[in-house]
Formats: sequence, C-alpha cells, structure tokens
Amino acid sequence: MSHTALPPLRFNLSELSGSLGDFGTIIPLILAVALVSDVNARYVLLFFGIWFIITGLIYRLPIPLEPMKAVAVIVIAGSIGSSEIAAAGIILGIIFLVLGYGRFFGIIGKWVPQSVVRGIQLGLALLLFRASLGFIIQDFGFFLLGIAIIACFYLITRFRSIPDLSAIMVIGAGFIGGIVLYGIPPMSLIPAPQLIIPLPADFSSAFATLVLPQVVLTITNAVLATSLLTKDLFAQDVPPNRFSTTIGLMNLTSVPFGGFPMCHGAGGLAGQYRYGARTGGANIYAGIIFIILALFFSSPQVLSIIAVGVLGALLVFVGIEMGRHSLKTDSLIVTGIISVLALVSSMTIAFIVGMVVAYTMAWWQKKATPEKAVGNRK
Repeated sequence: MSHTALPPLRFNLSELSGSLGDFGTIIPLILAVALVSDVNARYVLLFFGIWFIITGLIYRLPIPLEPMKAVAVIVIAGSIGSSEIAAAGIILGIIFLVLGYGRFFGIIGKWVPQSVVRGIQLGLALLLFRASLGFIIQDFGFFLLGIAIIACFYLITRFRSIPDLSAIMVIGAGFIGGIVLYGIPPMSLIPAPQLIIPLPADFSSAFATLVLPQVVLTITNAVLATSLLTKDLFAQDVPPNRFSTTIGLMNLTSVPFGGFPMCHGAGGLAGQYRYGARTGGANIYAGIIFIILALFFSSPQVLSIIAVGVLGALLVFVGIEMGRHSLKTDSLIVTGIISVLALVSSMTIAFIVGMVVAYTMAWWQKKATPEKAVGNRK
C-alpha cells in the first residue's frame, strides 16, 4: 500500500463506535489474564493504547490490536508468570520482525491456499460464538439488551443515513449496568513501568509452552487473514510483511515493560468494521480510551465493571461478520474442515490437516483432469 493511497483520518461518531467493536474480545482476555497471573492489566492497557494510536497513524485504516490468543489461553489455563510471558513476547517479537524484513510471506502466500486462510477465519468465527456463550450464561439479561440495541441500529441504518452507534450504546449500557451492580471502580495514578528481565529458563519454557502454539495462529490469522480481509473490506493491499513488522516492533518495545504479547487480527478488523470503523481514526479513539483506563483506574476492577452480557452480544455479531467473509472461499470443503478442527482441537492441528487436505484435493483434481480429457478424445 503506497503512501499516496492512504485514506485520510476521520474522527466522527462512526469511527468512535467502530473503535469499540473489538472490546468484546480484548477486555475479557486482558481481565482473565490479570486475574490468574501477576500481570498488571494497567500496563497491558497502556501499551495497547500507545500501539493503537501508532498503528492508526501508520496504516490510516482500522487495523486492530488483540492479545495473542494462544498465549492468553495458555496463561489463563496454567497461571504462567510475567517473566515467562515477557520471554515469549521477546521471542515472538524477534521472529515476526525478522519475517517482516524477509521474503517469507511472499513464499507462504504462494504455497498456502486461500481456502486454508478462509478456514482459519471461519474457525475463529466459531470460537467467537463459543466464547460468547460464557458471557451469555453469566448475564442473559444484558445479552438480550445488547442484541436488541445492535439489531435496532442494523434496521435503522438500512433505511436512514445515520451512523451505526450500536457498539457505543452497548458498551455504555454495560458500563452503566456494571456501576449499578458493583459501584464505581477506584481511581489511582499508574506507576512507571519497570523492565522485566527473564531468566534463561524462562526463554526455553516460553518457547515450548507459549511461542510454538502462537506462531501458526499469528501467521495465518494476524498476518495472512488480516491482509486478505483488508482487501475485502477496503480494497487496500497491505502486504503481510508490513503486519509482521509492526507485530515484531510492538512486542519488543512493550512486553519487556509489562505489556502483553499483541498481534493484529482478522476478527478484530471485522468487528471494528461491523460497528462503523473505516479509517485509522477508530484506532486513535481506542488508544485514547485504553490510555485513560490505564492511567487513572485501578486494575482489574475497571474491566470487570462492564456487564459481561453485552460483551457476549458484541462477540456474536463480530462472529457473524467474520463468518460472512470466510465463505468467500474457493473450497468450502477445506474451509469447513479447518473451521471444525479449530473449534474442537486447536488452530495448529486445523492448519496442518487443512494443508494436507487442500493439496490432496488439488493433486487428485490434477490427476483426474488429464484422464477425463483422454476419455473425451476417445
């Protein structure tokens, strides 16, 4: 994407609404990590805010940031400490910074079929639906309220030229509901971040436990699928290596100071677009919101104040948006197999099996075509 092709930044209600479109993914993961580990959610929020603003200025598009999901899930399941998380972030940062400056993504883009990338997208949509169930069960009333708000705005915007402000209304309803239920969270200034220096044992443990499961997911969803979805939504060609470079830089500069491993994400892009984001102005809004939360509110109460039912409503509609684009595939069989495996096993297994199936089908079709042609000549 050339510099002259960059769209101008906009700062209107649509961009503000779109900036909240991925909060249903980001906030629950940050909250869960902070609750089970010694990670300070305020530093995580601070670096998210800084890098949201930077990416908004660099890309001029609503390119999202998300916690690295595989790392987050493993931390939540295993109560891994901040030193090992910092080691994982440093390793991942180096890997993706190197990949961003090489020809790797040109090679992988040539050899990874589109149906495989679309399968990763559809698998993430199914995972979002599953993640929403936990929030729905906890808070069904606010879930229904969120669904009603989003559906009303969907109908209104189809017949009236007004911005879709459903995300603002849904988050606002959740925040007000949380204050009514739990009270106003405490406020205090954030102390200066301190450098975390992992031990050698942390690097070896992090590589096996956190890095390997995350690499495949980041390459497919955060880099390749995000690049593909950027073309779908904005007709903008952002090369995968650019996304890899920013992923590398953001992790190397933030995780050693208390941040959490971050990446881009096709699901986040679909979510921000679904709720009105069209330029990097949405990123700048999101960055400002995260920085304000980090600077003034104690952790993790400020995140838990939001009634979780509304987050479930946001996730449902983000999943629908994600799934809709994932169906633009050249092989529904491959895409479907990958999505189901991603849901029931892991993204790594889904990717490997999907590659095998895609190449097996291509080989079979290539073998069958000459035989058919010979039969026709006879």
